[in-house]
Amino acid sequence: MRLKSKIHLYTSILFAVLIILMNISIYLLFNHFSLKSEIGQVETNAASIAQGIQSSSSSIPLTDLLRAYVPVDGKLQIVSQSNTRYPPITSSSQSKLSKREAVYYAQKKTQIVKFGNESYVLVSIPVIWSNGEVVNIQITESLRETMSNLQSLRFVLVAVTLIALIPVVMSGRLLGKLIMQPIRTLTTTMRDIQKSGEFKQLPLDRSSKDELVEMGETFNRMIELLQSNFANQESFVANASHELRTPLTVIESYASLLKRKGLERQDLFQESIEAIHSEAIRMREMTEQLLLLARNKEQWLINKEQLDAAELASASASAFQSAYHRDVHVEGEAPLFVHSDRQLLKQLLFIFLDNAYKYSKEPITITLGIANHAMKSDKTAKTSPSAKKAWIRITDRGVGIPKTELSKVFERFYRVDKARSRQNGGLGLGLSLAREISEAIGARIEMDSLENVGTTVTIMLNQE
Repeated sequence: MRLKSKIHLYTSILFAVLIILMNISIYLLFNHFSLKSEIGQVETNAASIAQGIQSSSSSIPLTDLLRAYVPVDGKLQIVSQSNTRYPPITSSSQSKLSKREAVYYAQKKTQIVKFGNESYVLVSIPVIWSNGEVVNIQITESLRETMSNLQSLRFVLVAVTLIALIPVVMSGRLLGKLIMQPIRTLTTTMRDIQKSGEFKQLPLDRSSKDELVEMGETFNRMIELLQSNFANQESFVANASHELRTPLTVIESYASLLKRKGLERQDLFQESIEAIHSEAIRMREMTEQLLLLARNKEQWLINKEQLDAAELASASASAFQSAYHRDVHVEGEAPLFVHSDRQLLKQLLFIFLDNAYKYSKEPITITLGIANHAMKSDKTAKTSPSAKKAWIRITDRGVGIPKTELSKVFERFYRVDKARSRQNGGLGLGLSLAREISEAIGARIEMDSLENVGTTVTIMLNQE
């Protein structure tokens, strides 16, 4: 059974049960209060009749007295504890009651009795008769009118229930249609995506805040994530195929050269091995950076903590100096505590140190401090304006970057001087990766540079 049919069926059954229960409750309440009212009225009449009969029994013949007090639609009878018989008096419409056998009760008795498919109220009141005997004055009164009213109420309630079920069934169908509309839209959109291969999002009514809108928003966020992943994969494949072509060509060329002349010429052998080794290292670095860039930042394992940026900068400078034999000086405030991810911040420092190493020959300087002036706005920064800031500045005295190129250096595979970058092993990926890392850890990057003077990169970090 389809979900729409289930909603229609279940809501119809639920509303039908509620209406039936409500009408049954109405009938039972009306039945209870109607009978209670009728019994109370008969009891009041019985008390008045008993008093009148008892006071007049000595002066008026019994038959005439009973006939004077007999109910309009019932029977009046005196029942003796001994076998003394007093003839009952009935109304013209209830002559059949004369055949009903009377029972003596020692105490006052009120009950509903059935006789001849009809219901009656029987009230029995014990009184002391003129001869000193205790007798019952019993009044039996028909409930015909009350039962007729209850029967009419039953018909009305049944009719109302049947009539009410019509809009209930229609509203159930309408409710199923309204609930299913977003789900049908979702299904249609997914089928369109499956057929066309293009990512689409659901149109949403933002004024509504129900679970169906939340489902649509979740679907749209999932589509955005899939689209981002797909774009990253496409970019990765395109960039990798483009950038790997050159080192592979170089490796293939030198390998072919080695096959032809490598055993004959030692200098050619050494040159080929160095070129192949250099290109293999560059391919490995580029592959690692491409793989990291291809992942969404949401998938990065980010573990922010309070750490000493001065200690981290000193350790990074020492490791870099040992690996590349380039002087790196660390200056400024220490300790300097920041709230960041240790590994990603360390990778960020290595990216800028690596750039400084490639494009300069002089010693590199790392300076640390507390921000005391407003930095340039950065739309990609994910930091609070009120948060305390610390900064790490990497300065080199190298070739520098033209002012016109500064806005482009964070683009993937962009090189200011392609020939020089190739020679130094630059991939055009480092600064793009640095931007991704800074956004992930909530840092902000500023770069200032002058040609033939040097470049300064400032990393702004949260202290709390």
